[in-house]
Order: sequence, then structure tokens, then C-alpha cells
Amino acid sequence: MKANILIIEDVKELSDLVAMYLTKEGMTVHQCETAELAIEELKSFSPDLVYLDLNLPGMDGFEFLNNFRKNHATPVIIVSARDADEDIIMGLGYGADEFVTKPFSPRVLTARIRAILRRQNDNAQNSESENTKSNVVKFGPYILDFESYLLKTTEGKRIMLSAKEFAVLEYLTKNPDKPISPDEIYREVWENAYGDISAVAVYIQRLRKKIEEDPNEPRFIETVFGLGYRFNLNDREALFKAGGAR
Repeated sequence: MKANILIIEDVKELSDLVAMYLTKEGMTVHQCETAELAIEELKSFSPDLVYLDLNLPGMDGFEFLNNFRKNHATPVIIVSARDADEDIIMGLGYGADEFVTKPFSPRVLTARIRAILRRQNDNAQNSESENTKSNVVKFGPYILDFESYLLKTTEGKRIMLSAKEFAVLEYLTKNPDKPISPDEIYREVWENAYGDISAVAVYIQRLRKKIEEDPNEPRFIETVFGLGYRFNLNDREALFKAGGAR
């Protein structure tokens, strides 16, 4: 599988081990021991996926991810010995697509990376096969373009979404005006029947902060008590009252 991978890991032996497995899969790997070096690397290297440790010297993984998400939608896998619920929720909240705890099996990690990259490729191919009309959804002051993986305002301003944020929003907009349970969203977007479905609530909150005028009183992504979330695609009040992206 051809792909560019950026590894940000300060334990050289572990970084080398993961790089060896990924290289055997045909991937190109760049290794950085600090977040600061990774930021420099990104000026000349465009990764398809980022492996990110949290406990880094200097800038930690959370700070790097927060800054990275301002300009990049590239999938990020956090790989860390920090396994507290708060760390996992924070990592997902900053925009990580997966959270893997140490110690881990390099073979399993490689399989997860392959799965993420395969989904990205499949989504791109599926978008290409759809007609132009179905590739775009308009709601309120926003346009969601499935083919170019962009969310922008009708005025042309781009709203940065991570790969997982885009996938959640895409699924909601393709299933509008009906309640969808967190289990269904997790199963369809994460493609996993088992796991921590609290990740769904984290991503819903992230999306609300980006598209709602008031995230505490959402008009597009509504909570339906006991059932899940409902996306109001044709909410006329939302159309006229929703503010621009922040």
C-alpha cells in the first residue's frame, strides 16, 4: 500500500520498529522525535497519516494536534501510554481519529493504519462514482462537498474538518431528519461494532462548535433524548439565523 506516514515518537527503538513494519507494507515513513521537528518536516512532506505520541519533549502531543488540526484534515492516530479516559476523550476532542494505548502489537497497529488509509481511498473512489448533484449538500449557510472533502460557507470560506469530523457530518447529512443512535454512528463511521462510543459525543460537540451559532442550542445537529442525534437539513429557521463559521 503506497502512503506517506509521519511518525512523531521520541522513543527511537519504538519509532524504528513501527517504521520497519510500515516500510514492509510499501509505505514511505518520515520519523521525528519531537513535535517541533515534525512541524518543520510538514513544510516539505505531506503525510497521508500521522502517528502521534503524547509524551514528547518540548511541545506535547495535544498541543501539536491542536495546532495541526487548524490547517490539516489528515488522519491522526494517537499512540500513548496514557490510557486514562480523560486523555482519550481529550485526544479525540482535539481531532484524533484513533487512540491506541501502549504497549501495542506493531502488526495490529499496521492493520489499523491500513484500514484507515483504505477507508480514505474507498471514500474518494465512491465520491468519484456519484453524480455531481449527490456530491454536494447545502444546509443553512454551508456547503458540504463530498468529492473534494470540503465544508465551506456560501461565501466561500473554508471550515477545517478532520477526516473523522467530515465522516460524521457526511453520515448525518446523508441520513437527515431522523434520529440516529450513537451506536449506529459509531458502527458506520468507525466501521466497528465494538468500542468506545463516547467518541461520537466528542465529535458531535466538535462539529457543533464549527457550524452552530450557539453550540449549546444547536439547530442543525439536534439531540433527541433517548434516541441519539438528528440532522435538520431543511431547518428554515437555521437557514436564516445560523451565523458564519468560527
